[in-house]
Amino acid sequence: MKQKWLWIVLLIVYAAAFLISITIREGQVHKKKDLEAFTDVSHLMPVKIKKVVQGKEVDTLKEVLKEAKAKHLPISIAGKQHSMGGHTYYENGIVLDMTEFRQILAFDPKKKTIRVQSGATWDDIQKYVNPYGLAVKVMQSQNIFTIGGSLSANAHGRDIRYGSLIDTVRSFRLLKADGEIVTVKPDDDLFSAVIGGYGLFGVILDVELSLTKDELYKMETTSLGYDEYTEYFQKHVKHNKEVRMHLARISTAKTNFLKEMYVTNYSLTSDQEMESYQELKEDQLVMPLKFMLGLSRRFDMGKDLLWNLQKKYFLSQNDQLITRNNVMRSDSAFLEYENESDTDVLQEYFVPVDGFRAYIDDMRAFLQQEDLNLMNITIRYVQKNEKADLSYAKQDMFALVLLVNYGFEKEEKAEAERIIRKMTDITLRHDGSYYLPYMPYQTKAQMKRAYPKTDVFFQKKKQADPDGTFTNYFYERYNTQ
Repeated sequence: MKQKWLWIVLLIVYAAAFLISITIREGQVHKKKDLEAFTDVSHLMPVKIKKVVQGKEVDTLKEVLKEAKAKHLPISIAGKQHSMGGHTYYENGIVLDMTEFRQILAFDPKKKTIRVQSGATWDDIQKYVNPYGLAVKVMQSQNIFTIGGSLSANAHGRDIRYGSLIDTVRSFRLLKADGEIVTVKPDDDLFSAVIGGYGLFGVILDVELSLTKDELYKMETTSLGYDEYTEYFQKHVKHNKEVRMHLARISTAKTNFLKEMYVTNYSLTSDQEMESYQELKEDQLVMPLKFMLGLSRRFDMGKDLLWNLQKKYFLSQNDQLITRNNVMRSDSAFLEYENESDTDVLQEYFVPVDGFRAYIDDMRAFLQQEDLNLMNITIRYVQKNEKADLSYAKQDMFALVLLVNYGFEKEEKAEAERIIRKMTDITLRHDGSYYLPYMPYQTKAQMKRAYPKTDVFFQKKKQADPDGTFTNYFYERYNTQ
């Protein structure tokens, strides 16, 4: 009984500290606005840059390009800056902030196509097309990101029928390093390099995307063991055409670490009731999730509590109806975290569907010997797709998105880097891969093993931009030419 009351007191103290910290942070200036310490959402690689330019007009972008070439300054391209490894800036360089370059340029509801400037967000598109009964085919699980940024990472999401973002792009316009503007289509050589190319080939100006029909889904959540997941997915999800979207989570709680799972399917149901559910919703559980994540950063008890509450919540939503657009409307606000001593980062690993059980067994055995503050793992399915030069899905894969917390101290960062490299080794041994938008901890050898066309990609970069005008820390770290 005394232990129970002790935990209640700790919860109250933590809740008070949490609310105070939120209030303080709301009054602070974000670090990315400070040219002395420009960084991204991870805050792990702050550097001094020359200036930030808002890319509001094409003429402005051309002028910046001319200035950069005349002064021999590097250019990096930024959207929401959720790439976490210096992909959007470079020391003593110019950063093109594309977030105000966001107009809707053309829309054809009959052909189900839309053309938008690259700084538009998925939220912008959703609000525009929702009244017409249309929806996006592929995007991340959150809608806050820019279209240009998503293309540059070749994003994927919850939809299991369309695969990677590259499949939904009809064309885009690109401002190249020589100042020429070209329209790039799927048959063009640049297409496979720019999509998934992290801004190294020029400025994506605007993009034409294929849309799809908005649909009404029924939510179905099931709890199961990790060793049942592959068979369950093959039998009840992959070959069930009624299931349109899918995600899973595996426990990071100490009591059932990497053993217990729950899976949520979004299955097609009658669209006769569509109008009753069509209004776009906003996230309702931002503050509780922030609080629970904060608790799980500090205490093992918090991880247990977060896991149990998440599972119970999703199981309670069984048979709830939700539109496609609303499934894809999480705004990531609960993941925004700023602290002077530590940060949250993502890592993402891809493993063949058939090898999931053995992979988890090896990963669990390794992580139980390490001191890694692993807070969450979300699992999605990605179809085989090798259209991009830097394609991560060499076969049908499960994508495991890991949320990790660690400190800013040199020793803490070095330890996280060591563990992440070891996790990457385990992934590669299981014929897997890893996602490139995050901290560049993997070695060049690991990248070349995960991405066999690495040399081809960097050869194209050298041909398209021989002076290296467009650059970032990802390029500096992995360039093989």
